[in-house]
Amino acid sequence: MTSAVLLSALTMACGGGSAARDTASSTKPASPPESPGPAAASAPAALDDRRTILFLGTSLTAGLGLEPDSAYPQQIQRKIDASRLPYQVVNAGVSGETSAGLLRRLDWVLRRPAEVIVVETGANDGLRGLPVSATRTTIGEILSRIRRERPNAAIVLVQMEAPPNLGQEYTSAFHAMFAELAREHGATLMPFLLAGVAGEPRLNQGDGMHPNNAGERIVTDNVWRALQPLLTR
Repeated sequence: MTSAVLLSALTMACGGGSAARDTASSTKPASPPESPGPAAASAPAALDDRRTILFLGTSLTAGLGLEPDSAYPQQIQRKIDASRLPYQVVNAGVSGETSAGLLRRLDWVLRRPAEVIVVETGANDGLRGLPVSATRTTIGEILSRIRRERPNAAIVLVQMEAPPNLGQEYTSAFHAMFAELAREHGATLMPFLLAGVAGEPRLNQGDGMHPNNAGERIVTDNVWRALQPLLTR
């Protein structure tokens, strides 16, 4: 794909323009995300008996532009239910959030116990051209705090990419830091979230940036391939 197309595809992690980028610092919901969505209501196990999978992320996790039950975390819930696994999904995605924004709200979202925590962050840092070293430090602190506060939780770190217009040195360092952080913090590294979707017009919404329903199904499959072994072992 061209650099311009990849840059456009990666921009979806910001949830659009500058207004979306400010969401993380300005949005303060009144209460923690307690409901796992409509799909979870039909889970085979009773709510109190199920373990929690907490998805932390940007507009990619929030499902910007999709119906609430079409975002990939909710589609993961349906796969879980079909497999009769005792888990419930909580979608704590926030459009436009940088890694620093996630770090600021981490204490709040970790009030709820979780046995699996999926961390999708960093793409917005790359879109802003923030120093890789700074982003690496912030994500490292996020993973350290999760490990400290939820020592028994399985942590999944999602690989994200920086736009190619920032240069080979930057994009290579950005790519490499995810594997390094996963090794350092004992996390499972999930492959690039948008693999097979980024830059494909037929798989994205009219803005050319956010996955449409067909693209979101591929994203869901990407996530499920990495997540299913953790839930069944």
